[in-house]
Amino acid sequence: MKIIIAGAGEVGTHLAKMLSGGGHDITVIDTDPKLLDDVEGMADILTIEGDSTTFSALKKASVRKADLFIAVNHEENINIISAILAKQLGARKSIARIDNNEYLEPNNKEMFMNMGIDYLFYPEKVAALEVINLLGHTSTTEYVDFSGGRLALVVFPLDRSSEFTGKTVAEVNEMAGDLFSPVAISRDDKTIIPHSRDMFYEGDTVYIIANNEAAKTVMNYSGKTNVSIRNLMILGGSRIGVRIATELQDELNVKLIEYNSDKAYRLAEMLDKTLIINEDGRDIDAMLEEGLTSMDAFVAVTGRSETNILTAMLAKRMGVKKVIAEVENLTYINLAESIGIDTIINKKQITASRIFRFTMDTDVQAIKCLTGSEAEVLEFVVKPDAPVSKAKLGQVGFPDNAIVGGIVRGDKVFIPDAEFQVNPYDRAVVFALPAAIPRIGKFFN
Repeated sequence: MKIIIAGAGEVGTHLAKMLSGGGHDITVIDTDPKLLDDVEGMADILTIEGDSTTFSALKKASVRKADLFIAVNHEENINIISAILAKQLGARKSIARIDNNEYLEPNNKEMFMNMGIDYLFYPEKVAALEVINLLGHTSTTEYVDFSGGRLALVVFPLDRSSEFTGKTVAEVNEMAGDLFSPVAISRDDKTIIPHSRDMFYEGDTVYIIANNEAAKTVMNYSGKTNVSIRNLMILGGSRIGVRIATELQDELNVKLIEYNSDKAYRLAEMLDKTLIINEDGRDIDAMLEEGLTSMDAFVAVTGRSETNILTAMLAKRMGVKKVIAEVENLTYINLAESIGIDTIINKKQITASRIFRFTMDTDVQAIKCLTGSEAEVLEFVVKPDAPVSKAKLGQVGFPDNAIVGGIVRGDKVFIPDAEFQVNPYDRAVVFALPAAIPRIGKFFN
């Protein structure tokens, strides 16, 4: 697939690196030669110095031959203009990153589609919604719904008190019955697809696919209790922080800490039910004075990964039950998880999750790139005559580094085993390591 990425910032660079591993023909456009040099040295990627809103730069990138055009510049207006021009010049699909929730309203979204943009995505909104979802499932590090909520991916670290610790996968499957299934284990920075004799150890991060009714039962096995959130502190008046406060201020007691005094005053006018505090989140005494120890949850979403990690670590040490930090520096993610931060969110990976499905030959309903793991979770609709429907699941030759974790058939949900027969039009949730992703699509197509 020929893919053009407009914008060589953090998001564009991450996408280029990720997509270049799939054998795609990648071209990156940007006005900054230094950013382009960094991208070019990372992988076999063609770079073009120029403005993606100009015909000359787009034609130089052979946009008329592009299967996919992705606009991820910092400026929203540049992305919208670039994506419209790219589509008009012949790109098959055109995608733009935006920073305005108003554009996602149904009537407005349709207007952009009529202008040629196939898909608009707002990473900060998705990140905020992920945080809100996680605040309702405090015993997990990630919680992702699939198939309209009929299936869920539940992720949690094992401590000594977990009922999984010291058991084999076969023993856990016996406990699970047909309600849930372990689909992966992350251990020592590696993710493995477990087999029946593999053992669960303290410190492992476990990935479980469960039907909706069993999701709460699964969380009980983590050894941690779900905490009811009443008092929430948000550090950082970023778009993510503001959106979280906007959505939750009617239900929770929300405090938002913002370092910039002008911004703090603007937020106070905007968020009438949120207490806005103009303080430096790195000041331990100030944070304690503002009631950090009495919080049920703490969310750090400033523009600096280091600040978010340090303040989240402080909150954890002060006894806050649920701590979430935005970590945009990918090299810091494992460090952040190792020091006890419950959940890491990363806009690059959120963006990758939204865009990656457009690069696959098979119709993918949803895809989630998991923070702190190499793996991805994909949801397919099984096409008529698809290979996966021709034999029992254990006989179709599915890759070892991928596993079908759940099947939704109408109103029924199944946790399949090797003897399960997949039918056309089933929805299948698949957990896969990177090497398997280019191969698994053909089983459902």
